[in-house]
Amino acid sequence: MPTATNRSLGMQRNKLLRYKLIKELYYKHKTEDIPTTVVWRKYICPVYPISRTTLYEILCTSVTVELREIEEAIKNQAKL
Repeated sequence: MPTATNRSLGMQRNKLLRYKLIKELYYKHKTEDIPTTVVWRKYICPVYPISRTTLYEILCTSVTVELREIEEAIKNQAKL
């Protein structure tokens, strides 16, 4: 069933792209004297309504590495 695999790869890719946008927004506003919770509440939550726990999960995710793996898998699926 290549379609289900393509669909799940696409969903994973979209999630990682969203994570990338959230991380960019976080690092844009995060400074040494501003706590993570303040950045989450003032800047991230109004745009991306996620929990603080989800934010911490996103910050721990290596988005670029996982995106590269997903892109490789999508290319391999296209070759089949």
